[in-house]
Amino acid sequence: MTDKLNDADRDMMIAPLIENGWRMSSDRDAIEKTFTFDNFVEAFGFMSKAAIWAEKMGHHPEWSNVYKTVEVTLTTHDVDGLSELDAKLAAKMDDLA
Repeated sequence: MTDKLNDADRDMMIAPLIENGWRMSSDRDAIEKTFTFDNFVEAFGFMSKAAIWAEKMGHHPEWSNVYKTVEVTLTTHDVDGLSELDAKLAAKMDDLA
């Protein structure tokens, strides 16, 4: 089990993600990002690669895909907010994109 991020951890782990295009959700303790690719195949390929990492981590995103756009929301339901898992998966998604 993971813990909800405290203020110090949030500053250290989430702030760099915000600088890289992630944003805080307006209605809950979560981060969101829109990934845009050249076409559907690239968007779906990104989702496939991210799904493998999410499964390895045991932490799954809320996401949707329309053509070349993938909308991602990360939060840890077990702690009702952001955890280290969200920060790690967000960073991995940035690497994969």
